[in-house]
Amino acid sequence: MCVALTGKVIEVHPHTATVDFNGSRVEAMSGLLKVEPGDKVLVHAGCILQKVSDDYVDELEALMAETD
Repeated sequence: MCVALTGKVIEVHPHTATVDFNGSRVEAMSGLLKVEPGDKVLVHAGCILQKVSDDYVDELEALMAETD
């Protein structure tokens, strides 16, 4: 099973963005989605799928904590 994770955009480049996942930074493809530093995003397989709200991030983190 594959899981999409939430992260915070740190830097934006022409077709990619540097996304921080609790200290781990990854380059993700931004495709047609316009992102800016500080945006919270959902990333799957190295691609930014969508921007997400802080509430969504909190809900997803709570669900993930239940699986530990």
